[in-house]
Amino acid sequence: MCGIVGIVGKTPVAPQIVEALKRLEYRGYDSAGVATLEEGRLDRRRAEGKLRNLETKLSQAPLSGVVGIGHTRWATHGKPNETNAHPHATDKLAVVHNGIIENFRELKTGLEAKGIRFETETDTEVVAQLVTYEIRQGRLPIEAVAVTLPRLRGAFALGFLFSGEEDLLIGARHGAPLAIGYGDGEMYLGSDALALAPFTDEVAYLDDGDWAILTRRGADIRDETGKPVQRVRHKIPVGSFLADKGNYRHFMAKEIHEQAEVVGRTLAHYVNFASERVELPIELPFSFKDLTRISISACGTAYLAGLISKYWFERLARIPVEIDVASEFRYREAPLEPGGLALFVSQSGETADTLASLRYATAEKQHTLSVVNVPTSTMARESSVIAQTLAGVEVGVASTKAFTCQLTVLLSLAIAAGRARGTLTVEEEKELVNALVAVPGQMTEAMKREHQIEILARDLSKAKDVLYLGRGTSYPLAMEGALKLKEISYIHAEGYAAGELKHGPIALIDETMPVIVIAPHDSIFEKTVSNMQEVAARGGRIILITDERGALEAGLDTMATIVMPSVHPIVAPIVNAIPIQLLAYHTAVFMGKDVDQPRNLAKSVTVE
Repeated sequence: MCGIVGIVGKTPVAPQIVEALKRLEYRGYDSAGVATLEEGRLDRRRAEGKLRNLETKLSQAPLSGVVGIGHTRWATHGKPNETNAHPHATDKLAVVHNGIIENFRELKTGLEAKGIRFETETDTEVVAQLVTYEIRQGRLPIEAVAVTLPRLRGAFALGFLFSGEEDLLIGARHGAPLAIGYGDGEMYLGSDALALAPFTDEVAYLDDGDWAILTRRGADIRDETGKPVQRVRHKIPVGSFLADKGNYRHFMAKEIHEQAEVVGRTLAHYVNFASERVELPIELPFSFKDLTRISISACGTAYLAGLISKYWFERLARIPVEIDVASEFRYREAPLEPGGLALFVSQSGETADTLASLRYATAEKQHTLSVVNVPTSTMARESSVIAQTLAGVEVGVASTKAFTCQLTVLLSLAIAAGRARGTLTVEEEKELVNALVAVPGQMTEAMKREHQIEILARDLSKAKDVLYLGRGTSYPLAMEGALKLKEISYIHAEGYAAGELKHGPIALIDETMPVIVIAPHDSIFEKTVSNMQEVAARGGRIILITDERGALEAGLDTMATIVMPSVHPIVAPIVNAIPIQLLAYHTAVFMGKDVDQPRNLAKSVTVE
């Protein structure tokens, strides 16, 4: 979750950019840089490590330009060193980038065939070289960006600075957030409003697919088709350090929309994009090869993330997995073979039952690995090793982005385990890693179904009971969908394995019962269709979440079909988390519920 800042100013902007970047340090980073125009010529300073290293370089060799861009980088493609630090530059432009360009290899190969040489290991340099190539073909900077953006796949935010253009910055958003700040003869660009708060009290948030042309006269905002659009300007308190909802009504909505970005950031921590391998950022005190069993324990949504990972560990690494709700595990005194692995999942790292389970496992001489979002938490401190999720602060009580980041980490661990145990070939690992790398872009694509889901939620809000069905990894996801709906809308909902329908739940189905079926087209799709036919025969109102092939082959009349992007089956639960979250969110909003702070619930459950 890198940080982007850009300023078209009146006075030297480098000191302001650095101050703004400091406000984005909470996102995490491993290098930083600034680029400005010095008498029309691009110049830049970059440094590995913390911003103080960049400040030292600027004190030794100041930049005096009045237009510039800055960046704090969390390494994705390439090592965290000065060469790979942003801004990346050619003789024509400098660019800063947050996110992942999925098709960078394909684009890079095409450019290299034209004789273009690359200096870094990053995906970002591809963007710089593409736009530069178009400029050298005679296009103006704005035209060059306009023809380049549609060629990029993934989730990203971009900021461009052009040689010889003292009154121009361009920003673009596809999946990752970007805000514009309005000043008096000055304009600003930032990853969020917190970065811009010292300079302006008026910001506009770009919608997904938007790009903006900034000059000292203002902002020309265009949508993904190039059509000029207006975006609402918001007043923010000058100097604010408060948590910012951005252009969203609730924190939960913001956090749902942030998932492409934070999943990408988490992926960068666990995957080497260049070698197409999982490279864990931690040294494990055990070998997956030697394990005979993994014991997983967690609560709530984290438990359901663990349940999905059971399928992954068993399928990819052939390790038997036992999973318990932490409040049960801590009291049933399960026998654990010394030297085994106990794996715990928690957003806060303070969940009382999970922490107690961890302490029991420690006493039983287990290796303890905790997947947590807060590296300073009690669970993190007491575990043998932690695998951190990089979701950032999650304000909404109902977990969304923490859940998908947990899944991302758990799948990375399962792939690493498969490699260590020899159950995955090199080619199979590459296939799985490439499937993971595609997820942020697929999540961005999934968000485009929001309007359809919002309309559907109005009907769902009238229901008293809802069933969710799924098979394989879609079964725990069905449970998560039901949990989300009941915890924020207070509608009774239950998630079942689709094959269990005829063993009891089918008795509940009538013409008033919505049945939400999560059924991507996979090896068990036809089995799930059979269960849907049983629902349809009894008048149940089916809401089908599937992909294009699934929608074509289901052959049933449904209340609604939400057609998701086609994805690799192994990552389907990460991408398909989007519609179940949106369905719960919009249903609760339509009902007038407090979605960020639902009744009787707390963000971190620190007591029994």
